[in-house]
Amino acid sequence: MIYRALGQTGLQVSIIGFGAAPLGNEYGVINPTVGERAVHAAIEQGVNYFDTSPYYGRTLSETRLGHALRGYRNKVYLATKGGRYGVDGFDFSAQGLATSVEESLRRLQTDTIDVYQLHDIEFVDRRLIIDEALPALERLREQGKFRYIGITGYPLPLLREVGSVHPVDTILSYCHYNLMNTTLSSSLMLFAKQQNIAVINASALHMGILTDQGAPAWHPAPASVHGAACEAAALARDYGTNITTIALQFALQNEDVSTTLVGMGTESEVLDNLALVDTLPDGEALAKILAVIAPVKDVNWHTGLRENDEPNVVG
Repeated sequence: MIYRALGQTGLQVSIIGFGAAPLGNEYGVINPTVGERAVHAAIEQGVNYFDTSPYYGRTLSETRLGHALRGYRNKVYLATKGGRYGVDGFDFSAQGLATSVEESLRRLQTDTIDVYQLHDIEFVDRRLIIDEALPALERLREQGKFRYIGITGYPLPLLREVGSVHPVDTILSYCHYNLMNTTLSSSLMLFAKQQNIAVINASALHMGILTDQGAPAWHPAPASVHGAACEAAALARDYGTNITTIALQFALQNEDVSTTLVGMGTESEVLDNLALVDTLPDGEALAKILAVIAPVKDVNWHTGLRENDEPNVVG
């Protein structure tokens, strides 16, 4: 395993982080025992950063992860979130977050959380995040509920603005550093380096687009993006590999990213993903895939409040 610094926290984290959404049945029902084996296999292979949220499985992911980490808690850094609890369920109030933290601690069966993050801040007015939610987290941190504070979301300009107004330790964004979109590097990385903020990358597979089966029906990207990804997947197969492998190899090469979260729900998924650490994609295949993707590269879509959108939004 390769480890990188998590900003200025002093933590050294595995470059692949365990995304625990699958434990909450977010991508299909999994047997709890199977999920627990996946957690244990990841730890045995050197994964030490685990990320969850009460939103995943509507508390199921946290509950299952807490159970799986019994006896292993001192081997991992544990991150969870607050503020988002349903598709349209948000509560970033100070009281709501205080309650949420206590509930997460109970479900995760721990006395303290390593990284506590505000989940998908683009869905509410940024003033609520800046004026109430983040100060509330500072008070909760002083009480020892967690060690570090982070923000998560999709629009990079919003994340950068909030991080510039109120100090945070980590920024997590998804679908912004992968084969289809690399704006994490151009829109956030310099700022994060200057502020000593750790950058966490999620969805290296572009929320399922960079797979042989293609994206789920609900995926918000325009048809042109789906079409380019299908063509890229066919190219990867022509080279005797698959688009998922190349996508993960590509994402893991970015040394400015502290950890890339990968959703894993089975032991075989863990082992397949970790086998890609410190490997390079086929150079010729990668060049051809990037050429196919070029016409739709860095396309963004709308999510959250319109005033929080970022440039190049389609739809």
